[in-house]
Amino acid sequence: MKVLRNQDGIALITALMFTLICLGMIMTLLYYVLAGTKMSAAQKRYRSALEASYGGTEFITQTIIPRLFSSPLLTDYLDKRASLITDFGTNLNLAFTSDALTPNAFYTKLTTSTSAWPSALSKTVNPKDMPDLTFTLQGQNAGSKYKVYTKIVDTVAGVGLLDASGIDYLDGGLGVAGTSSSTQTPRTPNIYSIEVQGEAAVNPVEKAGLSVLYAY
Repeated sequence: MKVLRNQDGIALITALMFTLICLGMIMTLLYYVLAGTKMSAAQKRYRSALEASYGGTEFITQTIIPRLFSSPLLTDYLDKRASLITDFGTNLNLAFTSDALTPNAFYTKLTTSTSAWPSALSKTVNPKDMPDLTFTLQGQNAGSKYKVYTKIVDTVAGVGLLDASGIDYLDGGLGVAGTSSSTQTPRTPNIYSIEVQGEAAVNPVEKAGLSVLYAY
């Protein structure tokens, strides 16, 4: 019997094996590069949406509620609401969404405890489920806008609400010597649990939410 020891083509097979190994390494490298790029882009979009949520939180806590709460009367609330819509309705598309569904719903949430809310008011933690306020914030780029949904989901009414100015006095006097014969009760603020969600106006998948505990 004759044993054949023909090794013709071994170089080709070896070259093909090395080629496959190199292709595998290149594909793995490309995968990690693309995955890193996608992750960086996703984090950038999330940070933008998160900044929109932070901006919405500052807007509602530093502008909306203080202006509406300057007086506890419903008539004053209606006047302040109208002035806010005049000031921000065009630039920010500000809308009192819950008030459009249930008359003065936002006023009820601001002034009464959650247990006293009517059943028509939503208490879910999803800010897009009957939001109290919606408005649009401009992003860094000219074409990027973010829609913000805000909603009060729980209210703990304070005690000793002598006024709604946000200024806490124990005595009505000036300096050391008080001019009043009685001492006022310390004011305990209302405590609000607010849900805020900012999302890209064009692609709502890009979103970020915040849960805020606010006392006023």
